[in-house]
Amino acid sequence: MQIYDISLTIEPGMTVWPGDAEVILEQVATIGEYSQSNNSKLCMSVHTGTHVDAPVHFIPKTTGVDQLSLKILTGRVYVLEMLKTTLITADELKKAEIPPRTRRLIIKTRNSQLWSSKNKGFQEEFVGIDASGAQYLIDHGVKLIGLDYLSIAPYKEGKATHELFLKSGVVIVEGLNLSKISQGRYSLFCLPLKLLNSDGAPARAILIGV
Repeated sequence: MQIYDISLTIEPGMTVWPGDAEVILEQVATIGEYSQSNNSKLCMSVHTGTHVDAPVHFIPKTTGVDQLSLKILTGRVYVLEMLKTTLITADELKKAEIPPRTRRLIIKTRNSQLWSSKNKGFQEEFVGIDASGAQYLIDHGVKLIGLDYLSIAPYKEGKATHELFLKSGVVIVEGLNLSKISQGRYSLFCLPLKLLNSDGAPARAILIGV
């Protein structure tokens, strides 16, 4: 059994969405004369690194991340490589030959190269899914969609894509690192923190080869 960790490491200085809080991870107690243990504090956006979006992220008065179905967040998944695509549209997805009855889909794009790049700053030209692509996946029964950058949708074009997915009950996983993952079938385990009524939560996500 091969286990692949597709989560980003949470650390100070990591890439975050423009305007989001920078990661603060600092030790506040050290083993010694005044403390019997080490203790640290963490401050960051709930959409930092590998994370899951909840419906309330874009749709007022809906459910938070603590209400997401664990049955959707765990199970068989198909990883699709779209390495030459600059925008994931319905037309691009039609050509991709996604296996029938795929319910969980993770798309690997050129974005994954950014996580190992020397340029750690936010990249506005990342690959995302437009509204036509979102509707195509919804129409074909996808219930979980994952992508390898900090948003499922192109920069400054997030509203339509997010609303389509979230109103249809599709779980969105963002910020995956797929640089070492090949196209194919896996088992997915993606568990966001159980934050009450939160619009999102960081997650540890792994793939297991099948």
